[in-house]
Amino acid sequence: MIHHDMIGPRCPAPTRFQERPPLQSKEKFATQVAAEILAQIRAIAHTEGRQLQALVEEALADLIEKRRNTRPRDHVMRAYHRSHDEYGELYRMLAR
Repeated sequence: MIHHDMIGPRCPAPTRFQERPPLQSKEKFATQVAAEILAQIRAIAHTEGRQLQALVEEALADLIEKRRNTRPRDHVMRAYHRSHDEYGELYRMLAR
């Protein structure tokens, strides 16, 4: 049996979350989610050959990371500054 997070020729490439160290223990919980969101996440799990719980855990970890990092990421700010340098005058005209 090939486990979903094994890396090999027949397994999907590791995601950013799978590269993180595994958590020591798991805890079950129940929740509700919009039917459309659940259908989409199930489709992603099927396409990627992963378990639904792995995607939920990845999404929760990403949310925690996002909330922890309240300041914009460096590459986002660099892109913003480049855009502003190049199109600043246009932005001012559009703001009028």
